[in-house]
Amino acid sequence: MCICHILHSSFSGLDLRYNVLTDAGAKTMATFLQENSSLRYLNLMFNNIGKTGAELIAKALHGNETLLHMRMTGNKIGEEGGMFFASMLQINSTLEKLDLGDCDIGVQCLIATASALNLNKSVKAINLNRPLLFSQEEETTVHLALMLKNNSSLVELHLCKHEMKNFGVEQLCEALYENSTLRYLDLACNKITSDGVKFLGKLLKWNQTLQILDLNANQIEDDGAIYLSQALALYNRTLQVLSVVSNNISGKGLVALSDAMKTNTELSCIYIWGNKFDEATCRAFSELIQMGRLKLNCTDVEPYEVDGHIYLAELSHGLQKHYYWTPTYWVVTEKDANASLAIAAVSEYL
Repeated sequence: MCICHILHSSFSGLDLRYNVLTDAGAKTMATFLQENSSLRYLNLMFNNIGKTGAELIAKALHGNETLLHMRMTGNKIGEEGGMFFASMLQINSTLEKLDLGDCDIGVQCLIATASALNLNKSVKAINLNRPLLFSQEEETTVHLALMLKNNSSLVELHLCKHEMKNFGVEQLCEALYENSTLRYLDLACNKITSDGVKFLGKLLKWNQTLQILDLNANQIEDDGAIYLSQALALYNRTLQVLSVVSNNISGKGLVALSDAMKTNTELSCIYIWGNKFDEATCRAFSELIQMGRLKLNCTDVEPYEVDGHIYLAELSHGLQKHYYWTPTYWVVTEKDANASLAIAAVSEYL
């Protein structure tokens, strides 16, 4: 379908990802958003849209009262383009999910977005992955933490690749003691060590809301895994999904997590690939799978045996499995194994 024909069409979902719309196509889409009253989902990820296109689309959303889910992922709209979306969040009261991941937004955009979310009551999920940050002071995390103290509608928050360290995690955890709505926290690909996970462990002993925690590609090591396992074994009964992929965890920490799953029946999905598997680890997770405690579609490892020894092979499962590519020919049903910002297109709108 030619993009010019879109203006004369009526449907609830539109997926134009991985095309070359550029700012010229964004102008057409902005007109469409101003005139259309049926569209609920719009995916424009990776379309070479820049600052000008971002301005047009964001301003079109000022008066749009039907769009619920918007993906701008991978369009290099930069700091200025991101600011237009932050301003939009102060006006629009309908949008529920916004993805600005990989858009090269910066410090001022993150601060402005956090400020907008202090008052916005409609946004339930937001992706702010991989901003361009040139400061090591973590001021953006401080502002996001303050937002979490005030916001009572946000359910899902993605802060991947924020250069976040232990101080930032501490700020988020302190805020989450006062937050009773956030269910999905994505802290993947940061610089969190076991000292930072100590704050998460303490939070999990008290928190009764968080269901999905993504710590993929940090440096929590054995001590961090043990902090988490103690909280999960003895206190927390709400977390359902945990990812500790590529965290330099060895057998001691991994076995502690497997033991926690034996006493905690609510934790149903755990992702551990990329750590240091020893024989005890392989045996522990093999037992969890064989006894039915851990299902293969809820983990990223599968046991196999060679010459009497058990090993773990990788399975292509995980929280971000369908983030950059979501199949359009079948409905993704394993929501606990994928980011909702990615699967909503197929399962809800198209």
